[in-house]
Amino acid sequence: MSRYRLIIATALIVIVIPITILYGIYFLNDRKYYFISMLIITFTLVPFLLVFEKRAPQARELIVIAVLSAIAVAGRAAFFMLPQFKPVVAIVIIAGVSLGAEAGFLVGVLTGFVSNFFFGQGPWTPWQMFCFGIIGFIAGLLFKKGKLNRTKLSLCVYGGLATFFIYGGIINIGSLMMFTAEFSFEALVATYISAIGFDLIHAVATVFFLYILSQTMLEKLDRIKVKYGLIEREKYS
Repeated sequence: MSRYRLIIATALIVIVIPITILYGIYFLNDRKYYFISMLIITFTLVPFLLVFEKRAPQARELIVIAVLSAIAVAGRAAFFMLPQFKPVVAIVIIAGVSLGAEAGFLVGVLTGFVSNFFFGQGPWTPWQMFCFGIIGFIAGLLFKKGKLNRTKLSLCVYGGLATFFIYGGIINIGSLMMFTAEFSFEALVATYISAIGFDLIHAVATVFFLYILSQTMLEKLDRIKVKYGLIEREKYS
């Protein structure tokens, strides 16, 4: 990933998108979540499209992103009867490792938005979109920097920790801000404590699905990229 793309992507993901979510809470009374969700998707597309720099992305390249998002949506729907036990984070991590940080964030954002047409849209949607996306983005960055490899152990350790601390850490702040007007440290601590069980189940689910899916999916994605010349890793250098 070139330096200017990294700066733009990081600024949009770490600064602009969180500000957009907070704007929806404090200035739109947390009711315009469709509008905020669409803004997040728009901001997400900017760093992703910069990957292609001097040429337009081919349809088949975008299809890979769409298919991974569809798999994640279907996986979330398939396990609807098991609260928090979902394969979404695992698939987002696989996307980030295989296709790059921007693609990982895009898969996470799209999955959060589309799947909530089945699970219910609400002010929690932008928070979930961001949480899913940021885990995929970080996975892609860590893999590119050599801090994360493609082994089951490495992916499972990252997936478990990221789900518990990043997803849980952020979504619990969102939960508190959605359901109370008085934000306090004591209330935040109580929210974290009450959510430990849910966060642990979610983390275990991510580890489980990474263990059974990661190697097969990564191999299939590698074959697709080689066969059709899709989104090669060199583009992220």
